[in-house]
This record gives sequence, C-alpha cells and structure tokens, in this order.
Amino acid sequence: MAITSSAKKAIRASSKKRIFNVRRKRALAETVKALKKALVSGGVSEAEKLIPATYKAIDKAAKRGVIKANTASRKKSRLISAIRRTEAKNKE
Repeated sequence: MAITSSAKKAIRASSKKRIFNVRRKRALAETVKALKKALVSGGVSEAEKLIPATYKAIDKAAKRGVIKANTASRKKSRLISAIRRTEAKNKE
C-alpha cells in the first residue's frame, strides 16, 4: 500500500484514468463488433453505415492512448478491406 501522500494521489489518479480507459476500450470493442456483425448479417450497406461511428471510436481510443496510432490505423484498414472483400464477393 502507498505510504507517501504523492503515492496515494498517484493511485487515485490512476484509478480514475482506468475507468475512462476501460470505458473507451469497451466502446471500441462494441462498435467494431457491431460493424462485423452487420457485415455478416446485414451486408455491405449496413456495415458502411456504421463506419463513421467505428472510426470515431477507434480515433478516440488512439487519441487517449488506449491503443497506439499504428494499431488504430491497422484496425481501420482491416475493417475497410473486409467490407470491400464482402462487396466483391457479393458482386460475383
């Protein structure tokens, strides 16, 4: 357990930050999951409607430091490529 007052303050600060980080990470996971589910069940048009919300969640997580910038970029790239693959598959 922390002894000094600065250590106690650091524990309080990190616990508050943890709440926000967990919330941001959960929002990120939920939006990505919703987009993937829409892609499988609803098709490309439903998934494309969810792209702005998903991008917003990914960018906010990267901005807050929950995920790194390259991870955010990779997630966005893979989601779009999955949509494009499904779109191409449906055209055939």
